[in-house]
Amino acid sequence: MKQRQTLHIVGGSSRSRAEQAHLGYRLGHHCEVYANVGELIEHVPDSGIILAFDDPAEGGVARVLRALSVIGKWLPVVATSFDPRPTCVVEAIKAGALDYLRLALQEERLDSAIARIGGEADAYAQARRKMVEARNRIAALSPREREVLDWLAEGCSNKMIARELSISPRTVEIHRANMMTKLGAEHPSQAVRLRLEAQLDPGGQMATG
Repeated sequence: MKQRQTLHIVGGSSRSRAEQAHLGYRLGHHCEVYANVGELIEHVPDSGIILAFDDPAEGGVARVLRALSVIGKWLPVVATSFDPRPTCVVEAIKAGALDYLRLALQEERLDSAIARIGGEADAYAQARRKMVEARNRIAALSPREREVLDWLAEGCSNKMIARELSISPRTVEIHRANMMTKLGAEHPSQAVRLRLEAQLDPGGQMATG
């Protein structure tokens, strides 16, 4: 039996929001509409799936995800756009969107996305919460401490890190100890796991969101 969801439709034109809501109701779901992310946060929901219009001029889907994380809400977000360019799709997914749908929505595509995401909502919320918490901890590190963490995640010893950074092993030990303290890690494996949970880009940068 299909699970009934609440779809929170954010941004875009009033006509587009109405069309999405009409389709959502036709598929058996409840729908709420919001003119923008500010209105969503003013009436922030506790459950459901967010369909957010990806408007670069308004900060895109990343702005919605950031706003939710600030208030500790971990709802699954799906990006929508009339002309989804590959770069926008990639950025939205990197920011934390679980899917990207072309407008006007197609019934079969929306139905399958809701079914899949609805079944993953709890797992998504937990993973998203861990990611944001890990990023916040890592953001407190100094640039050198971040470098030590990055090389540690590559499996490098203190001597190897010292060689890569052109500093002494003793200096690496100091940076490493400070890094572990700031991350609240008692073992190097815990620090590395935090870095993995933060879902950093290969270059060590925070993905948007």
